[in-house]
Amino acid sequence: MSFTLTIRAGPARLASRIPEFAKTSSGPAAAIRAFHKSAPKTTNFFTSRTTTPSLIAQKPATNSLLARLQGARRGYQYQSHSQPQQDNGLLMRKLLVGGAMVGGTWVTLQFMFNRETRADGGMPAYESSYLNKTFMHTGLGIGIIGLSAYQMLQTGFTYRLMATNPWVVAIGGLALSFGSMLATRAIDPENYIPKYACWAVFNATQAAFVAPLLAMAPPALLARAGLYTLAMMGAISFVGATAKQEKYLYIGGPLLAGAAIVAVSGFAPLVLPATAVRTLAFTENLWLYGGLAVFGGFTLYDVQKVLYHARLAQAGVIKEDPVNESISLELDFLNIFVRMVQILMMQQNRRK
Repeated sequence: MSFTLTIRAGPARLASRIPEFAKTSSGPAAAIRAFHKSAPKTTNFFTSRTTTPSLIAQKPATNSLLARLQGARRGYQYQSHSQPQQDNGLLMRKLLVGGAMVGGTWVTLQFMFNRETRADGGMPAYESSYLNKTFMHTGLGIGIIGLSAYQMLQTGFTYRLMATNPWVVAIGGLALSFGSMLATRAIDPENYIPKYACWAVFNATQAAFVAPLLAMAPPALLARAGLYTLAMMGAISFVGATAKQEKYLYIGGPLLAGAAIVAVSGFAPLVLPATAVRTLAFTENLWLYGGLAVFGGFTLYDVQKVLYHARLAQAGVIKEDPVNESISLELDFLNIFVRMVQILMMQQNRRK
């Protein structure tokens, strides 16, 4: 009978033999190193799919994540700095185009309609004063209309107005508008309180008509439409003020006929069937662009009429009444402005 006695090596003996085991690929030291050294964890969350595991193992995850966050931050900073530059460039281009359009319109109107200037040495002081008063009241009336329309939007009056019967609102609004306008014109200019009260009611009725359009259009588009309207009316008013006396007073009759045609074309969608696409498109263009031409002509006519009334007031035939003169120019402005807004909205919808 034989037996084998195995004596285990103590810790000191094993420690003395560690260099021996390190020379081989296996052994206790290799096992110890393998136990204490875990395999590198690879993650594909912040890396591309084409990256090899060896490259992932060479780059620590912390450095890769930090580098990607820094790259994202640089990209965000580039976009945040480049976006305002693009917007500024687009705005500058629009301003240049608008300025070129205004200048071209002024030169064209001067060349076509203002070849014969005044022969009396320029505008007298009383005509200039009366024209300035008229433009001041026109600007004040347009400001009242804008503020009233904004207040109607803020209080919800416009939405309640749109929810009611449209025929009742249209007929009642037109009756109130014409009634207040006729009352303003009929009151003597020396009766300031009733005249300005009726004029304020007239401006409020115009604001009620304009407010639904302001609710549908963005503010930037409204600002552009207002700028274009001011440019158009300013150029035409300059031509009318510097042209020969009473040169364009004869166009009042043809302009009334054109306004009647434009008004009839506005009611075409209520009469024509929806299948008449070409006819409806023609009437829409007539309403928009024909209306621009007609009310641009009315601006020229009204400016010359203001100067004619200034001469009559200077002679003592009539009394000065800039409030009555401003009503016509306000209506010209509103009709041009509404069409400018509609044209710009159509262009914006086509781009989408």
